[in-house]
Amino acid sequence: MWTAIGVILFAIGLLVSIAWHEAGHLAFAKLFGVRVTQYMVGFGRTLWSRRRGETEYGIKAVPLGGYIRMVGMVPPRRDGRPGITTTAFGPMGMIRQLIEDSRRSDRSQVVATDDGRQFYQLHPAKRIVIMLAGPVQNLLFAVVLFGVIALGIGIPTAVPTVATVSQCVLPATSTATGCAATDPETPAARAGLRPGDRIVAFDGREITTWDQMRTLIRADAGRTVSLTYERAGRRTTVQVPIVANTLGVYDDSGALTGTTTGGFLGVTAAQEYQRQTVGAAFAMTGQFIGRAAHAVISIPARIPALWDSIFSGAKRGADSPVGIVGAGRISGEILALDTTARDKLLLFLNLLAGFNMSLFLLNLLPLLPLDGGHILGAAIEWVRRGWARVRRRAVPAPFDVAKLMPVAYVVALLFIGLSLLTLVADIVNPVTIS
Repeated sequence: MWTAIGVILFAIGLLVSIAWHEAGHLAFAKLFGVRVTQYMVGFGRTLWSRRRGETEYGIKAVPLGGYIRMVGMVPPRRDGRPGITTTAFGPMGMIRQLIEDSRRSDRSQVVATDDGRQFYQLHPAKRIVIMLAGPVQNLLFAVVLFGVIALGIGIPTAVPTVATVSQCVLPATSTATGCAATDPETPAARAGLRPGDRIVAFDGREITTWDQMRTLIRADAGRTVSLTYERAGRRTTVQVPIVANTLGVYDDSGALTGTTTGGFLGVTAAQEYQRQTVGAAFAMTGQFIGRAAHAVISIPARIPALWDSIFSGAKRGADSPVGIVGAGRISGEILALDTTARDKLLLFLNLLAGFNMSLFLLNLLPLLPLDGGHILGAAIEWVRRGWARVRRRAVPAPFDVAKLMPVAYVVALLFIGLSLLTLVADIVNPVTIS
């Protein structure tokens, strides 16, 4: 049951994110006087719609995106005709036909009263604002969600409280599931430490964070140090011989990336939720954006592993690209976890924030049909206008975005291919959080 609820909640979050994105485009298009004929969440068959003024608002059957339809996104031909049908044979003829088909489809929506209200007639700066508004909405949504996490819920942070005590010394590379009779006892077990003990001093130094304590332990291999811990309000000091051991080196996702040698005590840290300051929340949000940008940029490099996960059964990593189906399954797993409601809420909001951050970054790629492609076209026209002004030439014709439509079709096909690949992988070999 919880799994189904999680999928439904993510679907609702998805629809809200898409609607919020398109609302950004809509608000500025109307502010700048562009006639908007449709505001739709989803694609395919219309499930519900209502007309308010000159705009139809609706929800469609396939929640894989959304759009607003602005009149005059493509400028007319210089001869004033909306588009022509070409009979030219070969690749260039096909490209020409794609260009003219897109122009004719767009210009067929324009009526005489739209003069001055068409998208292409706006100053390039206004066009950039309209197209940028959608992705920025997703960025703001992600930042707000992350702010709720950092300032309201808190971030799970390792604290100098014992969570578990290892009974024997094993290197990080060991695959053993238990202790053998010949394995040496850990310093922590020998000292009588128990889960819940809070370390307050190490070798005479006050301990305030787990990172501080871990650094001191790793630097003191081979030494016997004094360790003070607090249990049930009572402090106890013991002498502990720190042993040398092979320790793991982990990346931000918790994956083992290598080993090092250092001091070993034999305890793991407990996690506590700690609310962050506003400054710390901004810093963490910046790191979050950086990680999301790296994940988007590295998608092409991860496609071979995605392919192997489908056809070779290779286990998918936590950083493997996932589609809407995969994200929905992860949402369901989150709610089905045997953990606290606070943990579930944190994971779900992180998932939704990450999804919105991906929408922001992907839509900024300077390729049609993405928002970034329209931003690029407007920026090129702005530069051309400025250059013409410097040279005291006539204002150049509007940038003909229709000429980029063949590229848009290729990009759309690539995105469809990636979506299908992730869909199959999410079904046959899904990413799990367990």
